Amino acid sequence: MKQTDTKEERIQKTEKSVRQPARNFRKTGKQGVYQQLTHEFPPFYDENSRILILGSFPSVKSREQQFYYGHPQNRFWKVLAELLKEPLPLSVEEKKAFLRGNHIALWDVIDSCEIIGSSDSSIRNAKVTDLSLILDSSPIQRIYTNGGTAKRLFEKYQRDRYGAEAVGLPSTSPANASYSLERLVREWQCILETLG
Repeated sequence: MKQTDTKEERIQKTEKSVRQPARNFRKTGKQGVYQQLTHEFPPFYDENSRILILGSFPSVKSREQQFYYGHPQNRFWKVLAELLKEPLPLSVEEKKAFLRGNHIALWDVIDSCEIIGSSDSSIRNAKVTDLSLILDSSPIQRIYTNGGTAKRLFEKYQRDRYGAEAVGLPSTSPANASYSLERLVREWQCILETLG
């Protein structure tokens, strides 16, 4: 005959299970594990910036370099160099000089989030950046978003807050394989209307 636990034994078992260390229940995706991250480097702008280009959140390579669009296969710098008829900037200092000379400000929509690697589609629990830092300091005439995630989050959290519209542009990320470099250049040509 099976003996049932006494009340004291049941309490002891419950207390023991409560004292067990909590497991890490972060869900994993096909590409890896979610990480809680905060944007580590500042926006790039100056008192002459005329357009603001917003990405979503820095990629792994960008976080390593502490500057925007650091992945060698991201076509952001190639697109801008082609449009502005300038040499492709390679180092971070060259990229900063390129942006300064063409009155371009860069930042991201997301200040912190949970993300798997560099995957925009994995972003969750996002906290957005405070764009007033740039908008109050620079004569920004137009805001552009680089990719669908940046556009969606800008529309959801920032458009009404700042009373600003953003022009959505296709992502320059290597994950956006359906767009060739030539097609991206055509789609991004609209930034020249503001830059002159």
